[in-house]
Amino acid sequence: MSRASSTSLTGLPATTLRRMIGAKEVSPVELLEACIARIEAIDPAVNAIAAKGYERARAEALAAETAVRRGEPLARLHGLPVGIKDLQDTEGLLTTYGSPLYRSHVPARDSAQVALVRAAGAIVVAKTNVPEFGAGANSRNPVWGATGNPFDPTLTAGGSSGGSAAALATDMLPLCTGSDTGGSLRTPAAMCGVVGFRPSPGLVPMDGRPLGWTPISVLGPMGRTVADARLLFAAQVGVDTRDPLSRPLDPQAVAGERLADLGSLRVAWTTDFGQCPVSTEMRAVMRQRVAAMRQLFRSADEVAFDLGEADRCFDIVRAQNFLASHQERYDKQREQLGPNIRANIELASAMTLADAAWAHAEQTRMFRRFQATFRDYDLVLAPATAVSPFPWTQLYVEELDGHKLRNYYHWLALAYVPTLATNPALSLPCGADARGLPFGLQVIGRFGGDIELLNAAQALEHAFAGIDGLARLRPDTAALSVPRPGLKSIVTAPPGAQATPR
Repeated sequence: MSRASSTSLTGLPATTLRRMIGAKEVSPVELLEACIARIEAIDPAVNAIAAKGYERARAEALAAETAVRRGEPLARLHGLPVGIKDLQDTEGLLTTYGSPLYRSHVPARDSAQVALVRAAGAIVVAKTNVPEFGAGANSRNPVWGATGNPFDPTLTAGGSSGGSAAALATDMLPLCTGSDTGGSLRTPAAMCGVVGFRPSPGLVPMDGRPLGWTPISVLGPMGRTVADARLLFAAQVGVDTRDPLSRPLDPQAVAGERLADLGSLRVAWTTDFGQCPVSTEMRAVMRQRVAAMRQLFRSADEVAFDLGEADRCFDIVRAQNFLASHQERYDKQREQLGPNIRANIELASAMTLADAAWAHAEQTRMFRRFQATFRDYDLVLAPATAVSPFPWTQLYVEELDGHKLRNYYHWLALAYVPTLATNPALSLPCGADARGLPFGLQVIGRFGGDIELLNAAQALEHAFAGIDGLARLRPDTAALSVPRPGLKSIVTAPPGAQATPR
């Protein structure tokens, strides 16, 4: 197999790398070693990577290369290195959930979606950093420390899939997994300038969800391009009887690259869904972006939304999920849980059955109101985040434009409104914000219209590449050659972590 420079390899799209592997133009071993070298060179500056599984990955890469040489049938992700978010169990590889309670936890089996990704030929290289148990949108925890933004490591990479987003933006890995409750795929993707796709509930199986019938949490793909995210998503989808929401979707339709006809689309857009806190500067950027792209569409109308009490509804539905997941830990080991986890449990403990009934009824009302928008429009556009990346030392956004926010996740309302509606949503890189950092455009599709949304997002991405100021930003990785030990300042090395292949 031919050889290429490690730098040029790691920066190539995952779709290109998979084609090159199948054509024997690059070896899975060569690609893996290039990714490992990139991680070792760049990660000390951003701290995106948690546990590393190099030894097993090298053995699997060698087996993948042998299969190519023998002309064996190759699976969808054959030989592609991936990063797995550290909320998802990986057999034999340290999985901490960002919690001191799990410093030495090595799962005996893969989660359902990790098993699907491995079955598709992917090689799990490492885990990616998260907030503790995924609570919050700043990827920092007492086990691994904080993840810095690739454009400025003193700022947050977002969360809770911040490690995955930073690893992708810096070309350490071609594909990474993520999850999303209140924006955990979309927020870090926007802040790091990559693609994060929140699919419809049930398409990617969640076998570990304690409230199996609750649709607010999903798993999904991240990539540097829409096509890369589609490639991973096609491997993640699958029916699993451990997930009561699980339902089928044709992987071939997912992986296809049929671009939508943008000129036929009617687009609704908003800066705040009628109720979300959004900074003045992000509202202005959104208006500028719509002005720059509106000629692409059949129509582009600013729409006034009236969706009900989204904040209170999300408080209750979210708190129920945290109560189901963490009540026993809270009762027995409260002092070892971070403030975000404790806040959710305490909020839930004060709620009544009447609160729960109201919240589920209100979510149903929100769902129906939101779907009514799609009688007249094909897509809804909004900012993916309310603010530009802030210092990672600041746990969350407490105040916005002089107004105190309700709680540690209120600044994520732009993301959790579509979560409550359950529509598929994607964060697409769309130039720079007012501070020169990536701006993420949130693109929301019809209920159940995941493939149509991906087709539209891919067409938008293609169009943005030719419009001044709308193309994806890339970080200056040369500036990331200097390690930043401060990112690990809140970390205590997990016992046994060094025994994990690194």
